[in-house]
Amino acid sequence: VQAIRSVSSDLLAGSTVYVTLEPCTHFGKTPPCVDLLLKHQPKRVVVGLEDPNPVVAGQGIAKLREHGILVDVGVEKAACERLLRPYLKHMHKGLPWVIAKWAMTLDGRMATFSGDSKWITSDASRLHAHMTRGRVDSICVGIETALRDDPLLTARPAGSRIASRIVMDSLARLPVSSQLVQTSQDFPTLICCGPDAPTANVHQLREHGCEVWIEKSASAEKRLVGLLRELSRRGHTNILFDGGPRLLGSLFDQKLIDEIHIYIASKMVGGDPRFVPNTGRGLSQIRMAMKLRESEYRAIDEDFFVRGICDWTEALELGE
Repeated sequence: VQAIRSVSSDLLAGSTVYVTLEPCTHFGKTPPCVDLLLKHQPKRVVVGLEDPNPVVAGQGIAKLREHGILVDVGVEKAACERLLRPYLKHMHKGLPWVIAKWAMTLDGRMATFSGDSKWITSDASRLHAHMTRGRVDSICVGIETALRDDPLLTARPAGSRIASRIVMDSLARLPVSSQLVQTSQDFPTLICCGPDAPTANVHQLREHGCEVWIEKSASAEKRLVGLLRELSRRGHTNILFDGGPRLLGSLFDQKLIDEIHIYIASKMVGGDPRFVPNTGRGLSQIRMAMKLRESEYRAIDEDFFVRGICDWTEALELGE
């Protein structure tokens, strides 16, 4: 829609239009893209990938062809699949794309022994991280991080999306005085609780504008998977997990992480090993380690940024 709006109608007539995903035939956030194309009558449409969504599933391609428009399908298919990973995972597995992000020192600490973490990385690194916040559907932290850091979990400056802010808080302990609760009227805020959350705590959070979603499982790990499925059901295609160590560890242990963003500061603080990323059970042998592929390494100011796609294949084959 934005691409078509950016050019004049006389340029579109008889043109070739390239799209990563098959134009849709149904009303969603926008009217059907097929109808918009038919209105402007391009000569040819090049489609990277047929839409796996059952409400589309080839119907857009068929409709274009019925109206005499040439359609090529599967051009740069692999590249389009990489670009559309979050959407494809959402469609095929009923789960959002999971990005795990953390900042740490050279000696692997996310905070000092006293819990101080402001600020480990530079202004430039934090701005880079906020750009990711501005394009995801939701941002999640554990209750310990929420209590220790009192974060806002918003993108600054604002991005193209306003993410739902989520706290994994089994007993609904998040104080109503926290920034998250105090700004819940302005930004969607969801507290994921367990079955033992005190009714008074739940009621108080709801009174202050938070949505409290109670996952009935007594297992913290199952609650995490339940949350991901619920978010996918709501249409969330990607979620950013911004710590802390126990939450990241649980994601790692269940092999739920798809992509990793790590900001490494040129600093060392030593101290408490509690404040290292990923404090789950872990793997028993190096040969079972999760590996990164399509890795990106770059300097940001005095920091170092690592990004990559998680490859769990070997660990899964070894039965971990």
